[in-house]
Amino acid sequence: MRCTPKELALKKRFETVYERSQASVMLSIERSVCGCDYGGNSWTTQSEADDLATRLELRSGLRVLDLGAGSGWPALYFAEKYDCEVVLVDLPEVGLRIAKERAATDGLSQIVATVVADAADLPLPDNSFDAITHSDLLCCLERKRSVLDGCRRVIRPQGRMAFTVISITPGLSPEQLGRAIANAPEFVESDFDYPTLMAQAGWVITDHEDLTAAYADTCVRQIDADQDHEHELAALIGLDEFAERLAGWRKKLAAIRDGLFRREMFVASPNPG
Repeated sequence: MRCTPKELALKKRFETVYERSQASVMLSIERSVCGCDYGGNSWTTQSEADDLATRLELRSGLRVLDLGAGSGWPALYFAEKYDCEVVLVDLPEVGLRIAKERAATDGLSQIVATVVADAADLPLPDNSFDAITHSDLLCCLERKRSVLDGCRRVIRPQGRMAFTVISITPGLSPEQLGRAIANAPEFVESDFDYPTLMAQAGWVITDHEDLTAAYADTCVRQIDADQDHEHELAALIGLDEFAERLAGWRKKLAAIRDGLFRREMFVASPNPG
């Protein structure tokens, strides 16, 4: 496990996020914003999860890997809806513990496994998965190419990968770039764009969709839901943090609407060459 100090700090913050995510007010907000209640920490909505499943052609008997799986969204949803075997990988053990408990509650323990590991250094066998997914993961860690290399190693020859990611819009001014970095995930910057990174790692893009407009809509729902649950949320995290959180969402929404960064879905197959 070779996390950088910044990644370790982010891991610690996520541990707190996962613990809080199971509070009733947080689950209620999640249902309003994304249509699910797993304590997820990506921007993936239920309709997007259904789209990912369709593109991956999920069905009973497939083996699915979810990286940065956190507390189980959308992997547990896939296991329940499609009866596929899912393996959840993440570093914060808190999230995976919550996912295991949810799997047991939902009667999914026999087809759900968790692995505490760095997505950039997968301790998994070659050619062992039919499908791979990750939701807004690559923008939350530094070694993006290593993740894509690892995914290429563990996918089966006829397998597919589908994921969402947030990236900075090319051609920004220095001022715009600074604002984009301030309001996007911590490791949003990349030396190469994602089509280039994927080609370097041995992937062929088979489909692509720009989700930025939907991302903005989800951010609007996040702001509305937080305001609707102001008293319960402030009781959980404190008035100062509540005000900070709301201001952060508003700055993020403004940056999205100003075109400073985008959210996309990529679908890819392993390059046989």
